Amino acid sequence: MTESKQLVQVADSLLRIEIELRRLDVWESEAPPEEAFQSTQPFCIDTLEFTQWLQFVFVERMKILIEGGHPLPSVSGIAPMAEEHFRGRPESGLELIRELEEIDRLLSGD
Repeated sequence: MTESKQLVQVADSLLRIEIELRRLDVWESEAPPEEAFQSTQPFCIDTLEFTQWLQFVFVERMKILIEGGHPLPSVSGIAPMAEEHFRGRPESGLELIRELEEIDRLLSGD
């Protein structure tokens, strides 16, 4: 896959992730306090909900990389974290998990 095609596909996937977060009614209009982002834990698991991390860390950073023409990460494993987050919750998150599997695949070059 060419780099420009990958960028377009990743950008489209990020948009679908945002749409799905909105559909699940977890998209937030205001960012959490700055200290919540100072976590040293993966996915800021001790200071943010997974969906907050997805919105305010992952999606935001990916947009900055794409808009700035920077290289994208070559490894991604977000879908398993989403599966864990939604396990035992009333909402399935299945569409969001599928979209995260797609972005994992795109970034990993599969």
